[in-house]
Amino acid sequence: MPERPRLLRSILRVLCIPATLAGGAALADPGYYVVTAYSDPGEMTIDFRYWTVASRGSALTKWPEVGLGWNVNARWYTEVIASWITASDTPTTLSSWNWQNDVLLTQGEYPFDLAIHALVSAPKHLGDGHTLEFGPAFQTDIGRTQLNFNVFFEKGYGGFSRRPTQLKYQWQVRHRWRPDLHFGAQGFGEVGRWDDWAPRREQSHRAGPALFGSFKFGDHEFGWQAAYLYGKTYGQRGNMLTARIKYDF
Repeated sequence: MPERPRLLRSILRVLCIPATLAGGAALADPGYYVVTAYSDPGEMTIDFRYWTVASRGSALTKWPEVGLGWNVNARWYTEVIASWITASDTPTTLSSWNWQNDVLLTQGEYPFDLAIHALVSAPKHLGDGHTLEFGPAFQTDIGRTQLNFNVFFEKGYGGFSRRPTQLKYQWQVRHRWRPDLHFGAQGFGEVGRWDDWAPRREQSHRAGPALFGSFKFGDHEFGWQAAYLYGKTYGQRGNMLTARIKYDF
């Protein structure tokens, strides 16, 4: 299968990940989307995601994803996500299966709400190992503006995925301008090992404007969001586009 090596080389050029991680779950990070842990008990969600990385001198790399989520109760949300990967000069191939669980620990008792997020990513080729992402997710509101800040640890196990625990973060500002249209900003970053941060030039920080919206379809609702992020991806200059559409039923 000659397509797979060409695809991996293209991805490595974009993400600037050491070759020892090629083929592991580090290449199959399921989207850059801010985790929020508010749920509607009993509601199901079909989740369509799409994100890209554009780096100078490299082909545009794209990750389409599809998920099925379930709000088990008022505190627990779970979702299974299939993630594909492709570049402008290579075919689309399944990259990983992912299982996300978010548990809300507080519900208005404090000035902020706290959830625990966990995500297990298993690549298509099981011998490549898997990764576990976990950590706290914070959310609060100031007037009509929602603020989120999340700190996640990522640990690789087995195969190419094995590496020290990494530290990542997410943030979001979302202003409820109109019932069907919100605007704001998002940011993401990776700083290296959780207990020994990489030099500043090797860290990755991205931020940019974001739009959010929703519309009704009968008794159900579609929600959408999109953001364009400027900055670095794994230490190399690379802008990102993220988009997401959810159908709740």
